[in-house]
Amino acid sequence: MTGLSAMWLPILLSAVFVFVASSILHMAIPWHRSDYRALPNEDKILDTFRGLGVAPGDYMAPRPASRADMRSPAFVEKMKRGPVLMVTVIPGGGSFATNLVLWFCYSIVISVFAGYIAGRALAPGTDYIQVFRFAGATAFIGYSAALWQTSIWYRRSWLTTFKSTVDGLIYGLLTAGTFGWLWPR
Repeated sequence: MTGLSAMWLPILLSAVFVFVASSILHMAIPWHRSDYRALPNEDKILDTFRGLGVAPGDYMAPRPASRADMRSPAFVEKMKRGPVLMVTVIPGGGSFATNLVLWFCYSIVISVFAGYIAGRALAPGTDYIQVFRFAGATAFIGYSAALWQTSIWYRRSWLTTFKSTVDGLIYGLLTAGTFGWLWPR
């Protein structure tokens, strides 16, 4: 067993590596450029939302008022007629810096879990490949597995989810390599 306090360097450094890799994947190469399509008549749709005063948050339309309402003929007809929307409204004019800080903090949290699980299973001085397996599997699960739910339940494009899962694999491998390299001796 290896204490979490002995892993502060691989935790922080793996988060830095993931942050840099994600920046490259999202900004320097065209890997994610096709994740979201443009709406037809975008200006009209945005003007309509602004005019309605839709506050930031998650919305669904049509939205049943209750479970019983889901079976009502009016709601069933709305669903058949379509479209069905699930929309996240984000305030305009915000700073992207907050998102980047939160992403870095999230990467630290994933690295803490990777270190915790590897540390519970492995002693100081464990071979690189053993550390790589435990830390990498944990990080991959942390970065990827929950993304699949959005395609299952909210019909997010499976291609987008696949690309994000590949990203998670890259992040998991970077985390695994960092922990294997800097594992306490």
